[in-house]
Amino acid sequence: MKAVILAGGKGSRLAARSHGLPKPLVLVNGKALLEHQLELLARHGVEQAVVLCGYGAAAIHDFCGDGSRWGLRLKCIDEVVPLGTAGAVIAALDQLPDEFLVIYGDTIMDVDLPRFYAAHMASGADATLFLHPNDHPQDSDLVETDEHGRVTAIHGYPHPEGALLPNQVNAALYVLKASALRGFAVPEAPLDFAKHVFPRLLEEKFHLHGYRSPEYIKDAGTPERLERVENDLRAGVIARSSLAVKRPAIFLDRDGTIIEQVSYLIRPEQIKLIPGAAEAIRMLHSAGYRIAVVTNQPVIARGDCTTQQLLRIHDCLEMALGREGAFIDRIYYCPHHPDKGFEGERAELKIDCECRKPGGGMIRQAVSGLNLDLSASWLIGDSTMDIQTARNCGVRAVLLRTGLGGRDQHYDAAPDYVFDDLLAAARFIVQQNAAANER
Repeated sequence: MKAVILAGGKGSRLAARSHGLPKPLVLVNGKALLEHQLELLARHGVEQAVVLCGYGAAAIHDFCGDGSRWGLRLKCIDEVVPLGTAGAVIAALDQLPDEFLVIYGDTIMDVDLPRFYAAHMASGADATLFLHPNDHPQDSDLVETDEHGRVTAIHGYPHPEGALLPNQVNAALYVLKASALRGFAVPEAPLDFAKHVFPRLLEEKFHLHGYRSPEYIKDAGTPERLERVENDLRAGVIARSSLAVKRPAIFLDRDGTIIEQVSYLIRPEQIKLIPGAAEAIRMLHSAGYRIAVVTNQPVIARGDCTTQQLLRIHDCLEMALGREGAFIDRIYYCPHHPDKGFEGERAELKIDCECRKPGGGMIRQAVSGLNLDLSASWLIGDSTMDIQTARNCGVRAVLLRTGLGGRDQHYDAAPDYVFDDLLAAARFIVQQNAAANER
């Protein structure tokens, strides 16, 4: 792996902390922001990096040297005039490798870079965008993808009232093929990846892939953001977020657990959060759990709902949670249904599968995709099918009295605990977790 760091920022908003140094050299808990990034690259096996410098270039050159103290080969290239994030890369393209990571010089992160890069290579994309859910999608730049992760649209903030968009925020971390940028001339005015380059690449039918991850990546470009990042570093929040680190999870059923039970939900307007669900998800995230929804969606196999319609339904769910400051790390769904005879059904989906609950296929997908520790994980749902799924996968089982409340009686499976709703379950799990950490 090779990387490019965009280190041209002056850091005017951080003047009180920078003391005239360029933004990448501002201290974050006693260490230059740029050094945090270089250590991350070295830790994940990046062999060489190019640092694109602007303001304070000489200071950055002196700081970087040849990179040997981090086990890297570093090269600094100076920007004569400010050309923006994409413009700086395009201007230096002849000195860059054929494929490379792009890291913004004002971000702090702990991302499993080999996993990110491997996903890019597996997709065959011309560019891969790192996307993550956050607790305020309504005022973030959002990226829309299809069921295979291919980017279909980029939506800059502000969004139209009532827009149904996925909680997939462009985090400004990319893997790029140099060939995708060859059609761009060196600009005369600043050029931005999100505003200018990626929309044009989409228009020209280049393959852009969206890589969704819950890992920590935030910019530290203002005093308030810098303070938050420093607090997160000290608390270990950043290190725990990496997908290189196993984490416990809360697996959530969808209907009757997070949202009100609706028979054959097929329209976004049918989504209604159960009171307290968003607060519960916020609470569980704060306690260190990853949150994955696992839901059977036979409406697709029956022909009642298309995959794209289901994605819009999930966009509605994510935006509803976002309005209450909550988010889900990943939604897994099973589109299959074994029973045949429905008008308009999709024959290729009328199968017995491994993913349909109470099978463990979706749980296994989540374990692989989110690097989860099943031994410390929980499954929360409103049906005996959910409880049987938990039993089949070896996680603790919680039954809620919302939704079906276990009245489906499809399986003779007993839960470990029963609670009135998701919020009550979350409070109990967080208390249990806190008590265990004190021992």
